[in-house]
Amino acid sequence: MLLGPRTPVAELLREYPFLENFLPEYNPKFKKLLNPVVRNTIGKIATLRMAASDAEIEINTFIKDLKETIETQTGEEVRILTQAELAVRAGRIRQILADLHSAKGSNVEELRKRFAAEIEDINPSEIAEIEQQLISEGITEDEITSMCDLHVAVFRDSLDKRNTPDMQPGHPVHTFRAENAEFEKMTRELSKTLSDLNKKQFPRKKEELAETLEKLTSVNIHYTRKENQLFPYLEKYDIEGPVKVMWNVHDQIRQMLKKTRTYLESENLSKFKTMSSKLAGTILDMIYKEERILFPMALEKLNETQWAEIREGEGEIGYALVEPGNEWNPAIKERIEDMSQDSHETDTFRLEDLPGNITRNAELPLSEGALTLKQIDLMLKTLPLDISFVDERDEVRYYSATPDRIFPRSRGVIGRKVQNCHPPKSVHIVEKILDEFKNGKRDSAEFWIQLHGKFLHIRYFALRDGNGNYKGTLEVSQDVTGIRKLTDEKRLLDWE
Repeated sequence: MLLGPRTPVAELLREYPFLENFLPEYNPKFKKLLNPVVRNTIGKIATLRMAASDAEIEINTFIKDLKETIETQTGEEVRILTQAELAVRAGRIRQILADLHSAKGSNVEELRKRFAAEIEDINPSEIAEIEQQLISEGITEDEITSMCDLHVAVFRDSLDKRNTPDMQPGHPVHTFRAENAEFEKMTRELSKTLSDLNKKQFPRKKEELAETLEKLTSVNIHYTRKENQLFPYLEKYDIEGPVKVMWNVHDQIRQMLKKTRTYLESENLSKFKTMSSKLAGTILDMIYKEERILFPMALEKLNETQWAEIREGEGEIGYALVEPGNEWNPAIKERIEDMSQDSHETDTFRLEDLPGNITRNAELPLSEGALTLKQIDLMLKTLPLDISFVDERDEVRYYSATPDRIFPRSRGVIGRKVQNCHPPKSVHIVEKILDEFKNGKRDSAEFWIQLHGKFLHIRYFALRDGNGNYKGTLEVSQDVTGIRKLTDEKRLLDWE
């Protein structure tokens, strides 16, 4: 047995039942872990670190005492997983990945065995730590993706047997899993249709296939919710490597969907079948990684308050093919409802953070004129464009919560590094804009794209104080489809 801060308590109790007597004697606060209700809920995801924190005891001492107790009772050797050992393993895994790039034929199987030996006794969170360390040392995201693929390939059987706790309807993980069930059903139906599809049937099946792809495209909502709601909270625990890898695969799937639809419209059967098959396989693989790696890791890391905050912001992005339900822990449900009510109050501000006797109805002096906080908030949300503000530390401080935002935002983005708010493939562009703004070489940047039949104009402006010091960046996005069609003049009001 290998013990570490992230060893699940439930797994430890299954392996060594006698600890059920040891733990309450060791610390009375551990009694609640043995309560059947607790064991069937939070107990399923509690780790030794979480248990030690709750009992207010030092984690390393706790693990050392567990090791001695287990060895005394069983006579078997118990090892402790340390950060130093994780670092050594990271070095060995780096070499495996380097060898993988030059491997051919049977060598690949040997590398899989070597990789299996390195990770057989560590859990997803510890693997994520290794990934993060490798990225900080300069390993590429493509190499990390290879590592993740190796992990799944090597441990698919053991991952299949891993018990992951069931969440009640309303919990973000329950919703993600419900969506995955729908996506899996659709991708398997698509694969079945492809296996029997021939050139003669293709025109007749075109409408049915188009409908399936349209439904499958809603996977983008699922991924967008992960990127904007779940990922920011994982980043708070320095889990950035796995996040970037998954986001990279999300974008690959989005491109596959686009190409698949193009091949369907042009009735290119060969390319359509090839791309559809690749699309279905990649989506199923992502589902597997979410269910067996991402969600267990997230459940281990995040507390119920954080899950409540994630749930509260989900509605701003939406759901794919399912309704989230509302049977979650009553206390958390009440908190969600309270936060939701607050979010719809246009005049709700953190007044305690304001100086002096300023209130929401007091006017704030501006460069020209004065406005109340409520007036400012209403103005920003009424402008026919989307605004986001990033401060001089590259942290997102504000976005305008307009009813029909072009690009989805939720509260999870506040305080997040702007670099983490963009797909990995475009981060270098973000960095270049910020660098040019900060060194004073540029004051603006603009782009225009066509998306879902709309022509979008996206601009970035450097904010500077009276001395020219950089104070942040303002992003302004606007749907100018209608504006581009304007001609001649309109001088009269033509309301009916």
